[in-house]
Amino acid sequence: MSSPPNPAHGVDDPFEGDGAPDPAAMDELRRQLADADPSVVIANHAYGLFELAAVYLSTQPPRLAEAQLAIDALAGLCEAVGPRLGEATSPLVEALAQIRLAWVQLSSASASDEASL
Repeated sequence: MSSPPNPAHGVDDPFEGDGAPDPAAMDELRRQLADADPSVVIANHAYGLFELAAVYLSTQPPRLAEAQLAIDALAGLCEAVGPRLGEATSPLVEALAQIRLAWVQLSSASASDEASL
């Protein structure tokens, strides 16, 4: 699967330098975002939620509550607009199933570890 286009590609960081946003760079970013396909932008955010959940699950010990929040947000997004995300729908639904399975496995392992203490 190829990466979705980045609407900010080629735009200078609007917060470069002293940390104050550069109005011209912000205007360019807004223009590019307005020209982007919303399904691509939303799918990018959904992939970000998947990655966030994966990061929380990969910590030692896994941060299950934080991961669950990201997973629930991804599920809500998939359920609310999934079919309208075009070709990203199927990979996102699969990713959601995978991250849910990982959460269940880690949750079970964590419960087993606590029970053996």
